[in-house]
Amino acid sequence: MNANTGVSFPSESSSSAARTVLSDALRKADPVGARAVENETSWRRNYLTHFRRAVEAGIGEPPAAHSIAADGLRSAHDLMRFGDVPLRDAIGGTALTQAFHTRTIRGTAEPETELSIPYRGDRLTGTALRDQLDVWVADGVITPSCSEAVQTVQDNPDWLRLEGDTVVVLGAGAEMGPYRALLRWGAEVVAVDLPRPDVQARIRDHAEDSAGTAHVPARIVTNGDDDSGADLLTELPGIAHWLDGIQGRLVLGNYCYADGATHVRVSMAADALAEHLTRQRPDTALAFLATPTDTFAVPAEDVLRSNEAYARRGATRLLRTPLRAVSGGRLLQRNYPPGADPGLCDAIVPQQGPNYALAKRLQRWRATTARQAGTTVSLNVAPATRTRSVVKNKALAAAYAGAHRFGVEIFDPATSNVLMAALLAYDLRSGAAPQHEPWQDEAVNAAHGGLWTAAYDPRSALGLAAVLGIGALRG
Repeated sequence: MNANTGVSFPSESSSSAARTVLSDALRKADPVGARAVENETSWRRNYLTHFRRAVEAGIGEPPAAHSIAADGLRSAHDLMRFGDVPLRDAIGGTALTQAFHTRTIRGTAEPETELSIPYRGDRLTGTALRDQLDVWVADGVITPSCSEAVQTVQDNPDWLRLEGDTVVVLGAGAEMGPYRALLRWGAEVVAVDLPRPDVQARIRDHAEDSAGTAHVPARIVTNGDDDSGADLLTELPGIAHWLDGIQGRLVLGNYCYADGATHVRVSMAADALAEHLTRQRPDTALAFLATPTDTFAVPAEDVLRSNEAYARRGATRLLRTPLRAVSGGRLLQRNYPPGADPGLCDAIVPQQGPNYALAKRLQRWRATTARQAGTTVSLNVAPATRTRSVVKNKALAAAYAGAHRFGVEIFDPATSNVLMAALLAYDLRSGAAPQHEPWQDEAVNAAHGGLWTAAYDPRSALGLAAVLGIGALRG
């Protein structure tokens, strides 16, 4: 696929596009910050500071937070292209090059009627699951509100089927997505993923073995034997047209991942689809997973817990002073200043790059603007997880292997995706009201894995975690 096919940047430089979007996002709320982005000469090295500022500028000022989100999205849609037209014109203003009909797969298994979450070789239900939730809260791995939400789903097992909703899972084959959990619970799902035989075979097998119903796009124009699947980047108008005909209230969930600049392109394609569906079908709900490796405002109780951990650390406390001395103060910095309310946890990982940061920030911005418009939104912070995309990066894999030394728990995909699917069910059924500020909406029900309550600033401990983790990986 050449650069001008499907959703694309206006030039070869994704860095230039990211700077434009972030500076436009900040222009009203933080003009100084906007100019700093525009004048940045080493984007790939210093982008972290600017993404942090785009969170800071909205704290304590809900109108500023809403402005940053809305203006950032507006800039991105003005900038991005679909072929030869602006992205915002892709769905309504271009001819269809692909059309889809629906292939429905109905599983024959009995639906699970009790929430169960796999964890370290066990499948936790009932009291055992409640006990583990208590342990996670006590260890600072999840917020108390996250535990309460999961227990509410336990108390309302009929929520698991999401009766009356049709969940559109963009990236149905993703390790972190809810596709398999929803099917086990007997839900109705639309599975959208690439038209690759291996991907579509997994989607089909999961559906056939499940208790749910999966609707898969089947291509009208095809050159191969398998006509299942759809490419969000190149076939966006056809996917939108097809989804317009799906019955029931839609829940559009974006669980797509791609490497590098393609991740931004996919996120923008999904966002254009979200704009279209919420405009055409106002009852449409939106769902996202927020990465824990981003910058978040953090409630005072998590700040207090982190600072208490900083004061009492054992071996690392003894090593802290000499390590900071030899590193020029870069290693083992405290996570928050005393008394911060809210604190700011800056856990952006440089190895993931500015494209990843922008792709995930676009999703948070859409959640903010949609929630303000009255749309039902599910956006929850997921724990750091050993997905294939992470462990293939040797530096990240090593850091994850050593993270437990600093109070951070790394989850297996099987645990994360069911935990986050349960939170999705909670968000769609509980009717919980939005918080006063967007950062508070993001902090509620967070399963941050311990990054928010850890003693040390995540980046200041990342290198040491990697060094300690190398031995664990070799062992």
